[in-house]
Amino acid sequence: MGLGGISMWQLLIVLLIVVVIFGTKKLSSMGGDLGGAVKGFRKAMSDAESADESKAKKLDEPDAEFSEKHTEERQADQNHSS
Repeated sequence: MGLGGISMWQLLIVLLIVVVIFGTKKLSSMGGDLGGAVKGFRKAMSDAESADESKAKKLDEPDAEFSEKHTEERQADQNHSS
């Protein structure tokens, strides 16, 4: 028994038929294309994760414009109360 009820001989026969139909050059180029697609997918996923992390860090940082305005308002309030 092999994978899912398929024996090793059956897998070899299927592989031989695929090689005869497509040829070795076509199979190697298809393998390279598939590898490139997987590599691109992984890169896109890591870029998306790093973008999400940088976006989260930006949200955690205080807004300089807001804190400056808030400080000015506090100083104005203190001046009025004096």
